[in-house]
Amino acid sequence: MRDLKADLKRKQQIFAQDGADVSMLRIWMADGTSANVLYRCMRWCATHRLGLLAYFFQWANKFINGCVIGSGANFASGFVIMHPVGIVINSKVVGGNNITLESGVVIGDEKGQSPVLKNNIFVGAGAKIIGLLTVEDDVKIGANAVLTKNADKGATMLGIPAKAYVKKTNGANN
Repeated sequence: MRDLKADLKRKQQIFAQDGADVSMLRIWMADGTSANVLYRCMRWCATHRLGLLAYFFQWANKFINGCVIGSGANFASGFVIMHPVGIVINSKVVGGNNITLESGVVIGDEKGQSPVLKNNIFVGAGAKIIGLLTVEDDVKIGANAVLTKNADKGATMLGIPAKAYVKKTNGANN
């Protein structure tokens, strides 16, 4: 449950970055927190060979929050679900520290191969990350982007198919 504590603390930090100084009680009541709690309970049960209980938590998350996270999906600490509705994550997905997901995100398998997400990644609403690929550290994936190839460190990925956004300059200082 150490990871759950880190998840909630990170969610509080995200709120603070947006200008909302909220208590931990408010974080417990925020949209998506119950999805995080049920995911961590499911994951704990799965790693301790309590498959039936893990399935119960997965089922509860599906019906309470409208999201499906496979029991083998493994996210390190700082995993934050901001809005859980429509999130689908394959059981083979591996995620590092500080992953933030918005609503409608799909992180899926293609031909038995699933993505690996490294650290400090933001995934916007409706984005899809599909197949054998790696999302490097400090990546932002824009809303509704469809990522089917690797994302380099620090990239902002936009579009269908997703490509790294490069800010165009006209030579003037902005």
